[in-house]
Amino acid sequence: MAVSPPWARRAYSAALYLLAPLVWSRVWREQLPGRDRRERLGLIPRSREEERVIWLHCASVGEVQAARPLIAALVERWPGHRLVVTTMTATGAQRVLALSKTPGEERTAGEVSHHFVPLDFPGAARRFVTRLRPALAIFFETELWPNLLAACDRAEVPVGVVNGRLSPRAFRGYRRLGPLMKDALGHVTWLAAKSPDDARRFHDLGMPAERSEVVGSLKFDLAVNDEARAVSERMRDRLGRRPVWVAGSTHPGEDERLLDAHARLRRSLPEALLVLVPRHPRRFEAVAELCRQAGLAVARRSRDEWPRDATAVYLGDTMGELLALYGAADLAFVGGSLVPIGGHNLLEPAAMGVPVLTGPELANFSDVAEVMREAGALTEVADAEALADTLVRLFDDAPARRRLAEAGRAVVTANRGALERTLAGLERLLKPE
Repeated sequence: MAVSPPWARRAYSAALYLLAPLVWSRVWREQLPGRDRRERLGLIPRSREEERVIWLHCASVGEVQAARPLIAALVERWPGHRLVVTTMTATGAQRVLALSKTPGEERTAGEVSHHFVPLDFPGAARRFVTRLRPALAIFFETELWPNLLAACDRAEVPVGVVNGRLSPRAFRGYRRLGPLMKDALGHVTWLAAKSPDDARRFHDLGMPAERSEVVGSLKFDLAVNDEARAVSERMRDRLGRRPVWVAGSTHPGEDERLLDAHARLRRSLPEALLVLVPRHPRRFEAVAELCRQAGLAVARRSRDEWPRDATAVYLGDTMGELLALYGAADLAFVGGSLVPIGGHNLLEPAAMGVPVLTGPELANFSDVAEVMREAGALTEVADAEALADTLVRLFDDAPARRRLAEAGRAVVTANRGALERTLAGLERLLKPE
């Protein structure tokens, strides 16, 4: 167990203190009504003495979505524990609260509750861990906060990093912080890596090989609930036979290209409908305005508007419905891939039995993309013009759409299993009551 912070962590903490005004202004916006901003300083209610707490940290809404199978499994596997999920962002918090079985009620074992993660100042990190008193801390993907990890070590809390991934780009950035990352990884009890490449990058940063394991991607264990399928079926019935494609988790600079591709598509298929789902809620208004500027009639789901015959774009400006919206479409384009974001979850539409299209920027999902590519389950396009041409071709080729859909669903089914391997590893860390 670390006794005193090494020079790298001391320097890191000093830099955080110097940047505190900028850090605080950044997180000031990430808040929910009625929530105390002092949570960011580790000032949370103390766990009751008799409580057993499992703490899972996810960065934002995308990670919470990806962690849904794990969240459900943790509640089912250890019903005597209270599961606390932390996020950095308000949108992530909203997704966690939507998963809670008993929002606003007395905290009980088996429920899912939420706190905002503290800023990674040494005092805030120690306060948070001391007050929460977790029996197990789980960090999702690449959330490696040096002072939080050190605080867990100091409190003798075992730490698991699950669905561990390091893209080549992230690895290059972390490698510049070599001593700090070696210290941070030294506090990790067990690392569950998504792939051999991810494990190798973690090892190169200082993660001991004997404390790590390749378990596969939790994203393949995506659970599609009956409610999402029912919503998809109702939507598809109402939309009728018109061609429908979804563009999900889109970003600035990408929406314009997608609207251009849709305008090109409508020259061949004037009745085609685009269901456009921006990644971040704060952009909903701006994207609605982009549609109007492009001369495309838009209906907004948040206002209970329904696409009419003349509607060109249905704006999915609600939270937590992307899976259902994918399921109502003939084709699905996964955003963050026509701009240098690194892509988003390609498996969500595949699990819903919808053919998957993507742009070339796939750094965050390169392992998943490779599996889908080899199975013939992924259609890749270089730009908006190529996307429009591909949409026209696939809308005119129902057998090809069926082959892509079946291949995607088969990939999801064949690669399940990471969840059970992850739970087995976490069970080794969780001390008996």
